[in-house]
Formats: sequence, structure tokens, C-alpha cells
Amino acid sequence: MPVQRDAGPAAPADALPSSEALPFWKVKSLEEMTTSEWESLCDGCARCCLNKLEDWDTGEIVWTAIACELLDDDSCRCGDYPNRTTRVPDCIPLDPHAVRTLTWLPATCGYRLVAEGRDLYWWHPLVSGDAETIHEAGISVSGRTVSEADIPVEEYEDFVVTWPGELPEG
Repeated sequence: MPVQRDAGPAAPADALPSSEALPFWKVKSLEEMTTSEWESLCDGCARCCLNKLEDWDTGEIVWTAIACELLDDDSCRCGDYPNRTTRVPDCIPLDPHAVRTLTWLPATCGYRLVAEGRDLYWWHPLVSGDAETIHEAGISVSGRTVSEADIPVEEYEDFVVTWPGELPEG
């Protein structure tokens, strides 16, 4: 017969983690975050900077490996972040409302995860403490894109990919 072990007494209330000990993304809503906190939620994957195609009949959205012309493929950062919406008029800046309504944000997106009440993945720089883990985990678009400046719009369908919507193996 198995021996049951006592788990011991419950932790006293004052030993439970306080909200001050928890990271900001676990205790603040998207609306409550400072600009610095908001910006740090971006994991640097640049999946949102990929061009997407929408089927006019079904509304289905598919990803392409075609990146915004401002995206630096190596760093996965915008080459002109402060002026991106002026230079690229169809660039959609993320805010709490957009995060909750855009259906194409990848399942790995830090903004989406927090909006859905889920935690950040281990590769997120806020968790790992290292901006390179996003690349090491295979989440970023680094080395997988072509610039929209080089591709005529009528050829976008030739660049449809599924990996932006997937989690990495392991």
C-alpha cells in the first residue's frame, strides 16, 4: 500500500508572493502599462511585419515571407520605427484595442498573450533576460524573409508560408 506523505502546512498568507514581486505583465492590464513596459512586451520576432493576404470571400488570412521594406531582416527591428506609419501607410501600430481585435497577431505575440491572460514564453526577452533567445528559439523572422521592395504584389501568393502561425518544435 502506498504511503501518503503530508504536504506540510499551507504557506502563511504573508509568505505568498505579493503583486510587487510579480512582473508587470502579470499584474497590469495593457492599458495600465507605461510606454516603456508596453514597448518591452514586443519580443522582437517581427512576425507582425510580414505581409499577409486575405481571401476576399472567406476572410481567411495567410502569411507570406515578404517583409515590410523597413524591416531589418537580421535584427528583426524596424529601420524607421518613429516614422513607420508615415513611410508605410498600411502599417498598423499596436495599441490595446488593436491587440484585442487583430486576428492575425501570431499566437506567440507577447501583446496577444498578455491580452489573453496567458504568460510569456521562455524565449521572450522579459523572461529570458536575453534579446537573442527569440532568434535561438526559431521564433523570429530573421533570415527567412524577402523585402516587399523586391517583389511585385501580383507575386505575393508565391511566398505564402505557414510558419509564422506555428509554435517551434520542442
